[in-house]
Amino acid sequence: MKKPQSGIIPEDRLGIATDLYQLTMANGYLAMGKEKEIATFDLFVRNLPKNRSYLVVAGLEQALHYLTNVRFTEEDVELLKQKPDFKNTDEKFWDYLRNFKFTGDVWAMPEGTIAFGNEPLMTVTAPIIEAQIAETYLLTCYNHQTKIASKTARCVEAAKGRAVLEFGMRRTDIGASARAARAAYVGGAIGSSNVVAEALFGVPSFGTHAHSWVMSFDSEEEAFAAYFKVYGEHTVALVDTYDTLEGVLTAAKLPGEIKGIRLDSGDLVALSKEARKILDENRSKNCKIFASNDLDEYKIEDLLSKGGQVDIFGVGTMMTLSADEPALGGVYKLAELVRDGVAIPKLKLSKEKCTYPGKKQVYRKYNDLGEFEYDIIALRGELDKQKKLYEKYDDAGRLEALLVPMIEKGKLVYGLPELWEIRDRTICNIKDLPDKYRRTKADHSYRVDISPKLDALTKKTAAKYGGVKKC
Repeated sequence: MKKPQSGIIPEDRLGIATDLYQLTMANGYLAMGKEKEIATFDLFVRNLPKNRSYLVVAGLEQALHYLTNVRFTEEDVELLKQKPDFKNTDEKFWDYLRNFKFTGDVWAMPEGTIAFGNEPLMTVTAPIIEAQIAETYLLTCYNHQTKIASKTARCVEAAKGRAVLEFGMRRTDIGASARAARAAYVGGAIGSSNVVAEALFGVPSFGTHAHSWVMSFDSEEEAFAAYFKVYGEHTVALVDTYDTLEGVLTAAKLPGEIKGIRLDSGDLVALSKEARKILDENRSKNCKIFASNDLDEYKIEDLLSKGGQVDIFGVGTMMTLSADEPALGGVYKLAELVRDGVAIPKLKLSKEKCTYPGKKQVYRKYNDLGEFEYDIIALRGELDKQKKLYEKYDDAGRLEALLVPMIEKGKLVYGLPELWEIRDRTICNIKDLPDKYRRTKADHSYRVDISPKLDALTKKTAAKYGGVKKC
């Protein structure tokens, strides 16, 4: 009988965590003698999701782990040999996979960086087979975590200094849920209900109790008293199993201070106001009010604008799944190919899916107040070496290059920060983003320029392929 499996990818089988067509292309590159050609791919998001003015970069650490650990086992080789696609495959491809190792270079924006449409979040330069095989896994890392970190940052912004917790573990796959909790922490949440995310990534875990705890006793009074007996001042009482305000009063009359009460249904504005009164009148002024129940940044903003008295928001489905925009459209596109020592710019010209050629850098212009002013997508080194030639990019404030070397010749060269340091970067970055870009309903688009040299290369390359660049 077949044994049940967890569905989590074994650490030594990262190579097959990909789409089949990456492997068929890899075999084709090898068969056509293209394995020595050096490719540069950009990973970026073309268009920001609806109502978003910015993205919070997340998923880099898992992407770097993949690139420095990806291998194919003999079991993987035998699996692929059974595919009809590989019926006539030469043995040299299977030997290639058996000895596979990423040997390229990676530049990327550090996690917690604020980014915008069309900006490379990561650039991969490697033999084309290596760079091609990596595409799928890298996109899963970035598309999943960046969308959640970005959604969380919006919820944190809407909370106006109040704490936000990630509560969505049960709404997604167990493996994805841990990375979702990590991404939420990167986006500014103070923690998660997800214990495995604490074990794997160091995300602080928090919890209260369920309605089943209350229902397992003969009365709400008995349930709260029992919980208080076990947890004392750490007690957070879920008060809406029966009559919510009666539940608040019962919790407020426990024989000692408790950490908080939790509202999980009903009119959270009215209930939180009444709950605050009850708690204050019963010497529980330090008792926090937690709120949950399908919250998102829109509901949080509305609740607070109406005077809701909530101290901590537990956000689950809407944040963990980024339910209003569940798919981030990150893509991975060829920008340059080096053949026989000659760099050949590459671009895509199809309508609404065009790309920019060459190895690139993203520069951020800050004004004299230290706020983001605009970004410039340029050729790598273009503004580093010639800043003074571009006075409009160097007139006041500072110009910062955002893409940083992460991997060189297959070796990690970037000092990985602690998760709390990444979270701090997000918070600081958002503080430097002007208020008009931080609104819940985005009504301003951040300025992203294309540098003169990149624009010229784009037009020249487009003309070579018989097209006109119109991105």
